[in-house]
Amino acid sequence: MSYVDPQTINVVGGVTSLPRTGSSSNSGTFTSADGTVELAVSHSRAKRNRSTISLSQVKTSADVLIPSQNVRSQQRVYVVVDRPLNGFTVAESKTMVDSLIAFLTASTGAKVTQLLGFEI
Repeated sequence: MSYVDPQTINVVGGVTSLPRTGSSSNSGTFTSADGTVELAVSHSRAKRNRSTISLSQVKTSADVLIPSQNVRSQQRVYVVVDRPLNGFTVAESKTMVDSLIAFLTASTGAKVTQLLGFEI
């Protein structure tokens, strides 16, 4: 089953519609109309099964060194699930993903703030 078209996500201060802009047998891409937000989903099956979903954002801002010039900046956030071919069910892997997301978002995202602040 594939992701529905379009996807919607709340980023950059509001809900953004992401129509499907790419598709293959192992991946799908959804991009905003202005090209600044992209959701990508991919899978690889080899010695291990790897599923990846990523969200990227592009923006233009003043150059720190030359404020009169603008630069294009991009950031990307990934969630990767890497599992062996045998030994874990989809339900068990989902529990791990749910647990990590709950850990990161607890206390209004304090763990995400620590992660982005380079704490270990």
